Amino acid sequence: MKKTVEWPADRVERRAVAELGPYARNSRTHSPAQVDQIAASIREWGWTTPVLVDEDGTIIAGHGRVMAAQKLALPEVPVMVARGWTEAQRRAYVIADNKLALNAGWDDAALKIELAELQGLDFDIGLTGFD
Repeated sequence: MKKTVEWPADRVERRAVAELGPYARNSRTHSPAQVDQIAASIREWGWTTPVLVDEDGTIIAGHGRVMAAQKLALPEVPVMVARGWTEAQRRAYVIADNKLALNAGWDDAALKIELAELQGLDFDIGLTGFD
């Protein structure tokens, strides 16, 4: 029988926000306005994406979400632990998690229709990140 590879997403647990530390060399920045947007998203939909941390609790992915959790005074957040990753894997994923998402595009026509219909439903479009 073939062994299944274990992924961080296989186990989500809650950890105290105070136990999580930022990666000191994180090159991604989060403005106060963006942290406010993330906090508003959490208020609207709850916590939808766990923070990825290493075995010591250093944040690999989710710095902005943790900043929003602090702003909302949340005592704990869902996390996934990247167990057994090398230092190079952890450091590279800090970059890849952000850059790979930026490499996606938009279908402008479909987006325009979707945003217009959401406005018709009296939904706060600002929660999507668009204004």
